[in-house]
Amino acid sequence: MRKKYWQPELETAPREVIARLQLERLKETVKRVYGRVPLFRKRMDAAGISPEDVRSLDDLAKLPFTTKQDLRDTYPYGMFACDMTDVVRLHASSGTTGKQIVVGYTKNDLKTWDNLIARQLTAAQIGEDDFIQVAFGYGLFTGGLGLHGGAELVGATVIPVSTGNTARQLTIMQDFGSTALCCTPSYAMYLGESAEAAGISGKLRLRAGVFGAEPWTEEMRRQIESKLHLRAYDVYGLTEVMGPGVSYECGEQHGMHVSEDCFIVEVIDPDTGEPVPDGTYGELVFTSLTKEAFPVIRYRTRDICSITREPCACGRTFARMSKPRGRTDDMLIIRGVNVFPSQIETVLINLGYAPNYQIIVDRVNNLDVFEVKVELTEEIFDDTLSVLARREKAIADAMRSLLGIGPKITLVNPRSIERSEGKAKRVIDRRVLHD
Repeated sequence: MRKKYWQPELETAPREVIARLQLERLKETVKRVYGRVPLFRKRMDAAGISPEDVRSLDDLAKLPFTTKQDLRDTYPYGMFACDMTDVVRLHASSGTTGKQIVVGYTKNDLKTWDNLIARQLTAAQIGEDDFIQVAFGYGLFTGGLGLHGGAELVGATVIPVSTGNTARQLTIMQDFGSTALCCTPSYAMYLGESAEAAGISGKLRLRAGVFGAEPWTEEMRRQIESKLHLRAYDVYGLTEVMGPGVSYECGEQHGMHVSEDCFIVEVIDPDTGEPVPDGTYGELVFTSLTKEAFPVIRYRTRDICSITREPCACGRTFARMSKPRGRTDDMLIIRGVNVFPSQIETVLINLGYAPNYQIIVDRVNNLDVFEVKVELTEEIFDDTLSVLARREKAIADAMRSLLGIGPKITLVNPRSIERSEGKAKRVIDRRVLHD
């Protein structure tokens, strides 16, 4: 009998109960941050706001935003809201686009984090009977250790493989009898391709996958499910707010439930900073309500989403966020047109291609040029020039229809685009070299 880590008193609470709990915790968090974080206190003072001015959830909109640049500017510990002697673990972002973001956790923070992961695993029907292969990276990245504690809390057998060594991953999957897989969706896709190439994809015991840390489309979900013979669940989190566990899909898979007992979610117009109505796409903003070491107030994620507060058929009443469409800082503006990598991926999968591609943007004679390299699979590989030309034209026409501009399409040989065992690098923007 699978143990259910199910918390109906929170996950199915009436909206007014959730709101009361959020307000109580918001007041305490604002007091904590005002008293312990100099940058935020300075901004609140400049805006003429004190913690006592927060009397309702509507007052949240009066508080200043927090951005990733703020966290870089106060590196490493300037945004911490507790004594460093109370910090029992540090994590950090990769720092690939600038100085690392360093976050900390108290003992209570880690207990809360484990609880949130257990909640999301339970929603994916993963419990004490399962063998969970954690192929997120362990270390400063929050994925591996973040999933680990919650997986143990639900009573599962945890296999802490971490990233890398795909052949070994597949061997362990077979020999250890893994029933659940946790990793990035791009790596899950790579594992699926490798399992098919090895002739073992139908021999694995996998039945559920929990994938996150990067945007992925519904089309990619279907590809992963087909290759690995499992049901794929989307989860959302980010280092600055908690790590994995911020929101999660249930069996209905109509959006990801935000753990509103621990976070307040907003969606704003990224240009004006003003809130947008539920159901409207905008930039996702989070305020943490239970973090002791590293609470954030109105953190701008740059992820483009919408939210709904309609109850889910599963019984949960937590707000649900859509799959991120992309990020405001990943969005490419090409000849005045907004282009998201997820749009490219959707076109390719709908035309029968695998989601292995690379977008290259450059500037020639002061004009943006736009190329998409698309990898063929062994099943559809054909290097006949006339066939390649027809296929490239069909892809370009489909993208022009969707985007309003048509890129140059280059079909490349199977497995010629570099694979990633972490987050996929989809975009190479060479325009910065000309600026």
